[in-house]
Amino acid sequence: MSEEAIQVEEKDVVKGEGVSEEDKVEAGVHNYSGEEAYVWPEDPRVLKKLEWFRDQKLGLMMHWGPYSQLGIVESWALSDADADWSRDGIDWEVTGEEFKKEYFGLNKTFNPLRFEPEKWADLAKEAGMKYLLFTTKHHDGFCMWDTQYSDYKITAPECPFHTHKYADICAHLFESFRKRGIGIAAYFSKADWHVDSYWKEDTQRGRFKNRGPSYHPADDPEEWERFVTFTHNQIRELATGYGKLEAMWFDAGWVCEQAGQDIRLGEVIEQVRKIQPGMLCADRTIGGPYENYVTPEQCVPEKPLSIPWESCITLGTSFSFKYEDVYKTPREVLNLLIDIVVKGGNLAINVGPQPDGRIPAGAVRTLKGMGEWLKVHGEAIYGTRVCAPYKKGNIGFTRKDKTVYAIETFPEQSDPVENTVWLPYEGPVQEMTALGDVKIRSFRREDGGYRITLEEKEYESTPVARVYCLR
Repeated sequence: MSEEAIQVEEKDVVKGEGVSEEDKVEAGVHNYSGEEAYVWPEDPRVLKKLEWFRDQKLGLMMHWGPYSQLGIVESWALSDADADWSRDGIDWEVTGEEFKKEYFGLNKTFNPLRFEPEKWADLAKEAGMKYLLFTTKHHDGFCMWDTQYSDYKITAPECPFHTHKYADICAHLFESFRKRGIGIAAYFSKADWHVDSYWKEDTQRGRFKNRGPSYHPADDPEEWERFVTFTHNQIRELATGYGKLEAMWFDAGWVCEQAGQDIRLGEVIEQVRKIQPGMLCADRTIGGPYENYVTPEQCVPEKPLSIPWESCITLGTSFSFKYEDVYKTPREVLNLLIDIVVKGGNLAINVGPQPDGRIPAGAVRTLKGMGEWLKVHGEAIYGTRVCAPYKKGNIGFTRKDKTVYAIETFPEQSDPVENTVWLPYEGPVQEMTALGDVKIRSFRREDGGYRITLEEKEYESTPVARVYCLR
């Protein structure tokens, strides 16, 4: 196949839609920046790391903290302004103030004695994960590392887990994943609802809290500067004491200069990059030079994007652990992954660990099932780029070097599985093979694509997808 046949021109990739400030976070779900807000980095090391990122395709996202004990949504029920949706899971008699007190006291009972970071890393490797995106701190302010700037942390004397050999969870988790060649991205919330320089009682608003600070930073610049210093200290701490980070992923998009809550993120990121050269920064929903990739949440763009992006989507129904949650099947997740990859993105599939430190059994089954398919067909996923016509019907296309991969997906059980396949690809093809145990008997060019005939094969169950290699 000629080089020209596999090139994707920029004009072929559609531009995404922008969203207004007020629509960026709704019911805890962040929308994502449009391409018009994207600024390509100028630092060649960051550009190089972006190419690494676009090669990875599949990451394991994990929301974990004391809130897992309750099996409710992480952090959000603390915000009185978000109570209408976030407190649905609070089914015991309690006022909002009592609940906030109970929630902030969960650190005193969080004791995940069955946490084994090596087993988590082994499972991630088996599932085909290429990077870990872990919540070092969510909006509630509880730190999963041994920070020196807050006592609300996993290693504090109040937390019963502080004497455990794995007490500094981030340190042990990051090390275990790195040993298996899996990159590390640190999730960090720019908001902190526990620290008194963000949420204060002695303000006009009083005890009523929403997602932002309980005062206007412009009215109390000294207090805000105290919060900025605190935030910078924690970011530097993670970036200097916890090994190599491929990325830092910043949540709480309402904390931004446009909203009068400027934490001067660029200032600290430039300091960090002297220690972590090329480290990516995902300042979600903000756009500009420090949102190096955009992050659709619980959704997939309808069409390809021309910029780096990653959809973060739950394996179950919740980002945090939920008792008796229902998990997507390997088929569902792999079809999701394929849909994302053919549009040029990555999938960060989220699993919420149990309060005892184990990965839920239903999640384990799906992750292992994903790995079985990827071991055989991952060549068409990892390290690929978009290729027109991207996706038509149940056929998606990727490319790598001089090979185009046509991925025939089966979103559900299909009986029978046909042995004749139509590929709507119009570029020249000199050779065609298939991955796995699928054998191509013949192929011929017809108007608008290629018709291939496969050798007869009886399937015990419908495959997730079949992959054809066009050269």
